Amino acid sequence: MAMQLGGGGGVKSEINVTPLVDVMLVLLIIMMIVAPLLQQGVSLNLPVALNGLDKPENEKQTVVAIDKNRKYYVGVKEVPKDSLIDEVKRVLDTKDEKVVIIKADKEVEYGAVMEAMDQLRLGGIGDMGLITGTPAKRSE
Repeated sequence: MAMQLGGGGGVKSEINVTPLVDVMLVLLIIMMIVAPLLQQGVSLNLPVALNGLDKPENEKQTVVAIDKNRKYYVGVKEVPKDSLIDEVKRVLDTKDEKVVIIKADKEVEYGAVMEAMDQLRLGGIGDMGLITGTPAKRSE
């Protein structure tokens, strides 16, 4: 068996992958932290429904959110109440899925949600859905 000892031996032509692995792990950790922050929309405390289905949001959906201060949002953009229909129509024109999802904070009174739905219906938008939160899983 031959073994190299000392400093003589010339140039190694092997690639040192340790720095590459270190950089990739750092990038992976950054992406794991940043990705959930990018998907978060308007911060709402949704009412809980016991029989609700967990449907993830995606870019194809048009989301109208109403926060506890009765501010209206289309996606993450705050919109005045009187221009809600125009903004929703503008967003729907760019999407294939013509369904509007309505999310409202649980502290918002029922009348505000119905008012938004009535405005959307008057604007010619008939396909709407309401999103609720899901209860926390019980450990048995």
